[in-house]
Amino acid sequence: MFAYLVRRLFLMLVTLFGISVVIFFLLRIVPGNIVDILFAAAGYVDPADKANLEKELGIDQPLVVQYWHWISGFLRGDFGYSYVSEKPALQEILPRIPITAQLAGLALLFSASIGIPLGVISAVKQGTRLDYALRVVSLSGLSLPSFWLGLLVLTASVAMFGQMPLFNPNPQSFGEAVATYCIPAMVVGFRSSALTMRITRSSMLEVLRQDYIRTARAKGASDAAVNYQHALKNAILPVITVIGIEAAFLIGGLIVTETVFNIPGVARFLVEAIRWRDYPIVQNLVMLIAVVVVSANFIVDMLYAVFDPRIRYTD
Repeated sequence: MFAYLVRRLFLMLVTLFGISVVIFFLLRIVPGNIVDILFAAAGYVDPADKANLEKELGIDQPLVVQYWHWISGFLRGDFGYSYVSEKPALQEILPRIPITAQLAGLALLFSASIGIPLGVISAVKQGTRLDYALRVVSLSGLSLPSFWLGLLVLTASVAMFGQMPLFNPNPQSFGEAVATYCIPAMVVGFRSSALTMRITRSSMLEVLRQDYIRTARAKGASDAAVNYQHALKNAILPVITVIGIEAAFLIGGLIVTETVFNIPGVARFLVEAIRWRDYPIVQNLVMLIAVVVVSANFIVDMLYAVFDPRIRYTD
């Protein structure tokens, strides 16, 4: 087990190193930088002023030197300064992390709490009207874009209540808290819940056909015991995999959702930083996201052994 953990941690470090190289050089391949954008907005280009500004920002140095300065600073916790606001990048990023973390956490909670039970019900009631209805709902969730669903929710809010749910970082009531976090989380988590439901249904159907399920029923076990203690426990591994993958893909959904609901989170801030070629913000944010994704995959692998005692990580 120890040797496996060491190998996994080493692979995580290699993966993160490769991601850091890709992030850094892809940003430099994109035409234009912050200096070009600023001078284009000003309407004139003075070569001397442009050269001075590039030197001040350090983007006139060789790419290898720029990469070393960035990655060494990242490892020390020094994220540099934003090119746009001229404030420390860490100071710009930290206040936005809790907002996006709460949205992502609520979206995953909504996805699992809705998708898994409905998937079990759909499998148990296979071929019934309820099964067909739940399959239509799951297919709708996979088909509807997050931005369209968010706009639909905003339109319905205006039609029913006369106002849109505005973001409030310090909600004073339960209703404000629901409008601030729960509604956007349900919008972005609807697709994940639909995928979770379909994977749960498929996995449950496979397990329910096994001999030990028939044996449990023959021994007089109740439907609840068979479905949840025997079947779901053995069908949960693919679901855990999907939830771990969806945790990574939530960032893409949050970019749209935070923009639609005007939420000042990390995902929306990343889009704005990319538009302005704000290298310190983009590099550090994407790298932090990569750390979260790689760590989530590692945790999912470890959870396999928790939920299925047959799985053992050996040398």
